[in-house]
Amino acid sequence: MSRIQTRPAGTAAVVTMVLVALALRPPFTAVAPLLSRIQHDLGVSTTFGGVLTTLPVVCLGVFAFVTPTLRQRFGDERVLVGCLVVLLVGTCLRALGSAWTLLGGTVVVGAGVAVANVAMPGLIKRDFPDNVPVITAVFTMCLTLGGAVAASVVVPLGAVVRSAWQAPLGLLAVPVLLALVISVFALRRSSGAPPRPSRPGQLWRTPLAWQVTLFMGLQSAMAYVVFGWLPTMLQSRGMSPELSGLALGIQAAVQAVGSMSVPVLCRRFRDQRPIAVVLAVMVAVGFAGILAGPAAGLWPAAVVLGFAQGAGFGLALTMFGLRSPDSDTTTALSGMAQGTGYLIAAAGPLLVGLLYDVSGDWTAPLVLLMVCTAGWLAAGLLAGRPRHVPSVIGAATRR
Repeated sequence: MSRIQTRPAGTAAVVTMVLVALALRPPFTAVAPLLSRIQHDLGVSTTFGGVLTTLPVVCLGVFAFVTPTLRQRFGDERVLVGCLVVLLVGTCLRALGSAWTLLGGTVVVGAGVAVANVAMPGLIKRDFPDNVPVITAVFTMCLTLGGAVAASVVVPLGAVVRSAWQAPLGLLAVPVLLALVISVFALRRSSGAPPRPSRPGQLWRTPLAWQVTLFMGLQSAMAYVVFGWLPTMLQSRGMSPELSGLALGIQAAVQAVGSMSVPVLCRRFRDQRPIAVVLAVMVAVGFAGILAGPAAGLWPAAVVLGFAQGAGFGLALTMFGLRSPDSDTTTALSGMAQGTGYLIAAAGPLLVGLLYDVSGDWTAPLVLLMVCTAGWLAAGLLAGRPRHVPSVIGAATRR
């Protein structure tokens, strides 16, 4: 009954999920390529640029915590549609052209994306309980592809519409609007039951929930460090700025391939610990190659790192469903892990940058990243065991 190919409603849910996933990352990834133009046009400092790029990650953490409460009050479909409305408003607000609307719109966008990020794993668990790894992998791949495409086309798009940055950012509202329209028609026909009374706070006292949270947090921290600093690291090894930017783009594209490997591996291994070991080794090899490998090995190191981090992100999202007995618990675990995880991630690029300023080279930061990889492996060995966190559903509503 829950198989994708035998459920018309499931097909509509998959289409909706794909459109939502494609719309969630462009508002974040499109800013970096336009940042120099934004700074020049608005006359703002580099510090403003740093705040603008860090603020979305902080929002992903802060607003993730409210999702279980919103879901309990309004239900899954209304929450998701509301997220898209908020995201649409924030995207349009950022295109108005002032520094304050840009910052305010970024906060609004961050709120919408954060809540949707947390809500989607619960929807996947509810609608596709037998296909959590596969559907999560599709969702993850679409997230990655949407962000990569937006980062690649936003500058050429600005040239086409003859706008430095306002119109390109504003046009990102188009995929959001499409996802919103489809969501209104598709998700309202869902047969999912309304959320039941729950106690999500009990997860904060559950060791397994913290292990999943740490796995998510360390993965996100390392990923944002790579996204922010990989070109500079490669340039310190003699790579040109143009090639280092290309390496980052290839690394991001390979992440999409890595995210699709998760369902295949999860179907073969009920226990995810072997997957965590392989991915941690690949991440360590990637960082070691950037630190001390030959110049010819920088490209393979970036590719290996991208594949492993993409697969690691997919595995982290998949664990929300695999470690939960029901969709209500999946949403609660997703809120805890993503909220705490993204707050950890927000500190990653800043800490690495400070360490580089103190040490004067990339040796100490890369060693720190390899230590983080060891911690990520430890969290994966604990979180990857085939067991569940306690259900957050109230005892009176359990069957």
